Amino acid sequence: MVQNLHGRERIGTLVWGQFVKRLFVRILVGLAAIAVAAAANAEPAKIRFILDWKAQGPGAWFYVARDKGYFQAEGLDVLIDQGDGSAAAVSKIMTGTYDAGFGDINAVIQNAALHPGEQPLMVYMLYNRAPYALIVKADGPIKTLKDVEGHVLAAPAGSATERMFKPLALKNGVDASTVKVLNAAPNLIEQLLVTGQADVIAQFAPTSYMNFLAMKKSPEKDFRWFFYSENGLDLYSNGILVSQKLLKENPEAVRHLVAALNRAILDVAANPDLGITTLMNVEPLTNFDLEKQRLIYTIDQQLRTEEVAKLGLGDLDDNRLQAAIKTVADAYGLSRQPSMDEVFSRAFLPPKADRMMSPGH
Repeated sequence: MVQNLHGRERIGTLVWGQFVKRLFVRILVGLAAIAVAAAANAEPAKIRFILDWKAQGPGAWFYVARDKGYFQAEGLDVLIDQGDGSAAAVSKIMTGTYDAGFGDINAVIQNAALHPGEQPLMVYMLYNRAPYALIVKADGPIKTLKDVEGHVLAAPAGSATERMFKPLALKNGVDASTVKVLNAAPNLIEQLLVTGQADVIAQFAPTSYMNFLAMKKSPEKDFRWFFYSENGLDLYSNGILVSQKLLKENPEAVRHLVAALNRAILDVAANPDLGITTLMNVEPLTNFDLEKQRLIYTIDQQLRTEEVAKLGLGDLDDNRLQAAIKTVADAYGLSRQPSMDEVFSRAFLPPKADRMMSPGH
């Protein structure tokens, strides 16, 4: 009788243990379901994003990320505004007007030295080869870089190309103080050169190249080009920037932002028509063929480099960046040279395999 009681107690204990275990599993499943539902219904992280320029071909990937749902898939709600200069984009992020944007790493270097702790951080390098160029009339008086002394240079206010003219001049023995800078609206820069109101313009090469075509001019025959990269300045240029505030308060949002844009950039690089078709939803008056040419020119000249083939999009070479920091610091007489981690971080990049470009478009 006693043995039976003990046996029943053991059976009862086993049954109770199984019941508790099943109950525990059900609770865990329920909690997981609640967590999944909560995540699905969570408010997306809002990010205000400033472009470097107007809605043109080379900005198509930003709109693809938005309109194709890449941002949404990453739990983001991104507001995109058009910009008025690569260096200006840096300033607007610093003021807190925007959380992130597309701007010039050399302006980041300057601000890291002058306003440490306030500068945006570049988390994805896109323009591996800087598109900076000085452009003059082929039949004009300027035959060499030295010849720009004493002449009028036109550029948009906030232009990274104008800002980096001083380092270019220093590298080539040009007295930049003798050059009068004329700031004008972006859509007037090429006209100022053609009409003779400026002797030289400082512009992104893809911008002027296509604008000359639209003006029925021959970019190669009618103009002489001085590319900074061919005249002693091996610089990086534009990439994805994020504010110090966003970095501190929501680093996961930064990671998701980079992932969404990396996906869109690769899609557009492989299929430029996708980019321009999306762009036309933003700017219905877009000239499809012209902007497609501008986009392909940018992809081929700024993105397809030996370094990108080795490292993948988004990353950069530390030695080359260190040299660029020194170049900018020397040219502007900065009180100190910022460290690389004040300027760029690869911590938010997707795996290298996810950042490799296809062979062609």
